[in-house]
Amino acid sequence: MSAGSVKRRGTGVLVSLLALAMVLVSGCGGGSTDEPGGVDISSGDRHLDLVAYAVPKIGFDEIIPAFRATPEGEGVGFSASYGASGDQSRKVARRVPADVVNFSVEPDITRLVKAGLVDEDWKEQAPNNSTPFGSVVALVVRKGNPKNIRDWDDLLKPGVQVVTPNPGSSGSAKWNLLAPFSAVSDGGRNLQAGLDYVAELIRDHVKVVPKSGREATTAFEQGQGDVLISYENEAIMLDKANAGKNPNNQVEYVIPPQTFKIENPVAVVNTTKDLPAARSFVDFLFTPEAQRIWAATGFRPVDPVVIEETRDLFPGDIAKLWTIAEIGKILGEGTAEENDGKDLTGWKAVDEVLFGKKGAITKIYDSGGKQ
Repeated sequence: MSAGSVKRRGTGVLVSLLALAMVLVSGCGGGSTDEPGGVDISSGDRHLDLVAYAVPKIGFDEIIPAFRATPEGEGVGFSASYGASGDQSRKVARRVPADVVNFSVEPDITRLVKAGLVDEDWKEQAPNNSTPFGSVVALVVRKGNPKNIRDWDDLLKPGVQVVTPNPGSSGSAKWNLLAPFSAVSDGGRNLQAGLDYVAELIRDHVKVVPKSGREATTAFEQGQGDVLISYENEAIMLDKANAGKNPNNQVEYVIPPQTFKIENPVAVVNTTKDLPAARSFVDFLFTPEAQRIWAATGFRPVDPVVIEETRDLFPGDIAKLWTIAEIGKILGEGTAEENDGKDLTGWKAVDEVLFGKKGAITKIYDSGGKQ
């Protein structure tokens, strides 16, 4: 499914939602204090620090002014920091000021739970396991798809160069690799097949390894690589940003038949000096108003009504959408003896087997694609 197809089927809905987003932010102040030509988000007699991974900046740029226009957000100023998810998490663990965090993967919040900065029950403090939006893993290609990239095996064609960030610093890199790993290994049931694929991909096809998903997008925009593994929302953003440029700089994207559901959690930092404002902001992220803004900026909403409203914005024939719960259960099977009588599940299992310090994919990266 190309980005062109996305635009043909979803243009009407997208225009309406973007118009809504513009109405919401209008009247929220001019004379940016954060970036040239932007909207003022920092003024107010109360203040919140948002620390997030790089990719959702485009969404928060609309969400924050919309929140400030509500009774709960009146007078709440924001400072926002964006970067590679793992790096951002480690900064907060080192006590960089933060009131609300939004990271690419759950383990980056778990790090803050261990540091005593986020409550253990954080997933119960907001709907949908405190995950206000998400995406799926997509393949961004040059306009016309000259390498004929349709599925994961196509990335291993001779001469195809792939851009994807480093899983040591970037949460998006983990999602990017989990998609083909799951497709090739049947969710981890054939572990070696999945690892063989990842090893060949890293060794022979990944020549650029940026720190974050946003840096990977920038590298691809600058002409590096034939394929960018990325979030669907990054693909949508990149397509729109380059639509009026030279055809050589235009892109489209493909949703593989098997891909991975991306879930990006949010949490309140318990050292915040304004807990009511922090909780109100997190609650706002799940409102229909905010959910429509997420959809308008390319992120898949989680509210069932808004999902149905915006379905045409996210087309694609996904035969199998793997989830972290599903693959974690498979990879964690039989680990009870070493883990207090209970098998590891979810991200704990995935990191133990694949991405932890001794994880198989970590070793593949450290060795340059060797096993």
